[in-house]
Amino acid sequence: MNSDNTIEKVLQKDRFIIVCGLFILSLLAWLYLIYLNRQMMVMDMSAAFFSMPMTPQWTAIDFILLFLMWFVMMIAMMTASVAPLILIFAMMNRQQRQQQNPFVPTGYLLIGYFLVWAAFSLVATLLQWLLQHISLLNAYMITTSKILGGIILMAAGIFQLTPLKQKCLHHCRTPIDFIHRHWKKGKKGALIMGMENGIYCLGCCWVLMTLLFVSGIMNLMWIAIIALFVLAEKVLPKAKWISFTAGGVLILYGAIVLFAAFSY
Repeated sequence: MNSDNTIEKVLQKDRFIIVCGLFILSLLAWLYLIYLNRQMMVMDMSAAFFSMPMTPQWTAIDFILLFLMWFVMMIAMMTASVAPLILIFAMMNRQQRQQQNPFVPTGYLLIGYFLVWAAFSLVATLLQWLLQHISLLNAYMITTSKILGGIILMAAGIFQLTPLKQKCLHHCRTPIDFIHRHWKKGKKGALIMGMENGIYCLGCCWVLMTLLFVSGIMNLMWIAIIALFVLAEKVLPKAKWISFTAGGVLILYGAIVLFAAFSY
């Protein structure tokens, strides 16, 4: 009995440490985004070198800093939604240690997520550069084309209705099942697990991230809305209807934007 109580206390301590760590990580990411947003609001380009380059000729520093902006944005938007699986991994890993198996720090799982988010951030940065290069993105990081905006909205809405979306969402909504099916031993195994689940979780919402090109990449309100929606899809019951409703709204809104663009 004493042994069981000791194990439970250790697990509670682990959960507390991990929750605090994830909260601090997410908080720092949001504070960074708030800072960038304030710099863009005053448009002090001499001080806010993190902001959008004013010409299509980006320097290496421009690219690195905008990649960092996207990466921090992914951390801010996605950390809360992957927290359940991280906590379950930590619990099972602790139980493995109690059975004299090698202990693997939870950080290796988190690094797997980071690698996936970094890959997406690289693609998003390249897309941002391309859109600015062909004059479809202004200094406020908003698309200058209503047609492109309408297409993005409709594409995001259609994706919400696809089987691929639901398949990815299923893996994200069932962290215990994912752990049992995909458990791998060792540090490399934890890293791979983080990457695998990270790909599924990114698969749920990568199209939604492109909505930021319509609303403004540094629009904090829309960043928060997308982050909350991603979290809601993964933790609330009847997520399928949440996805379908959002898809219908996005398709309708996109159609209205396209109609307005062609009628102008």
